[in-house]
Amino acid sequence: MSWLAAATTPIPAESTQQAIGYPSLFLLVLIGALVPVVPTGALVSSAAVVAFHQTAPFSLALVFVTASLAAFLGDATLYWLARRGLKSKNGSRWLEAVRARAPEERLAQAQEKLAAHGVAVLVLSRLVPAGRLPVMLACLLARWPMRRFARGNLPACLAWAVTYQLIGILGGSLFPEPWEGVVAVVALTLVISAVPSVWRRVRAAR
Repeated sequence: MSWLAAATTPIPAESTQQAIGYPSLFLLVLIGALVPVVPTGALVSSAAVVAFHQTAPFSLALVFVTASLAAFLGDATLYWLARRGLKSKNGSRWLEAVRARAPEERLAQAQEKLAAHGVAVLVLSRLVPAGRLPVMLACLLARWPMRRFARGNLPACLAWAVTYQLIGILGGSLFPEPWEGVVAVVALTLVISAVPSVWRRVRAAR
């Protein structure tokens, strides 16, 4: 009878989801920005699907604020830690982590585009799968101060949050049940994130 109780008392159920969901979303996106193994785009889209089906006001707005703030703080923290490693003689594991995920070819492209277009490249880098870290490393090597990076990264995180939230809203509107929309948007975001890797392999094979 638990499902019946939940159905007849939607407000407490949604309040519980929000009390747990938003802090969890913030923490996971923050960790994903620092340790880029968490599929943060899929998390934001999934949260948007759930928020789309809720009756509580401002649910979607809270998802946007939570995701963009966590992404911004995570990026800023990673940049600060890697920048400290760049100044240190011994480097740091954070700088090495960024270098490991920025192949030479991608880094060279990022440096060229950053030199030509500046902050616009930083904004676009978060919308391109696997584009964030090469551009971040290019900013580090170009000796961008923390303030300049933060100014460019703020609109980048806002645009990223909007993009993946729109994917979630689309998934939520196409399916009557939230879980169906979550499955659809997770599959879509994982496919999107895999495209660059597949494309590089196809080019290498040719």
